[in-house]
Amino acid sequence: MDTLTAIKERRSVKHYDPEHKMSEAEINALIELALLSPTSFNMQNWRFVVVSDQATQDALREVSWNQAQVSEASITILLCADLRAHENGDRYWVYAPEPVRSMLVPMIAPFYEGNAQLQRDEAMRSVGIAAQTLMLAAKSMGYDSCPMIGFDPEKVAQLIHLPENHVIGMMLTVGKALKDANVRGGQLPYAEVVFRDRFPAR
Repeated sequence: MDTLTAIKERRSVKHYDPEHKMSEAEINALIELALLSPTSFNMQNWRFVVVSDQATQDALREVSWNQAQVSEASITILLCADLRAHENGDRYWVYAPEPVRSMLVPMIAPFYEGNAQLQRDEAMRSVGIAAQTLMLAAKSMGYDSCPMIGFDPEKVAQLIHLPENHVIGMMLTVGKALKDANVRGGQLPYAEVVFRDRFPAR
């Protein structure tokens, strides 16, 4: 499936075939594509917890308002981020030419240090971009997905042993749809959400 078709046909699917299992090759291919998602300063601050163990998926469902897709999807992915990723700048530019590395690496830590809001904002930006990559890649591979925030973050953090200084951005289910998504609820008019050059003067 081409990218434009994947964008048009991607929907948030709630009903999956609980008997379908993704192969390890498929899971790895999907995550490898997510790892190509852009991040600020190439920090790669996202962390992906891929859950395919049925008992763990069932436990996640219990702390996700008992939403069936969490345990019935082939995999459930917790998209997390390391809030302190900016402290390891050398790791992100090891293959860059020396002039590039010497310019960028010293900029990373000072830009984020001491600014918890910016650290969290960057985490959420990175997770959001990666989530879209995953959803479009999954659709292109013949799978459907559903991004979710309907869960208890503290209990999920306990279940997945979330490390200190990490945050959960969202949950994403991926699997074979049993039932199509509902008809689109309705898009706002183009002119209401798209502006050229600036917002209209008030």
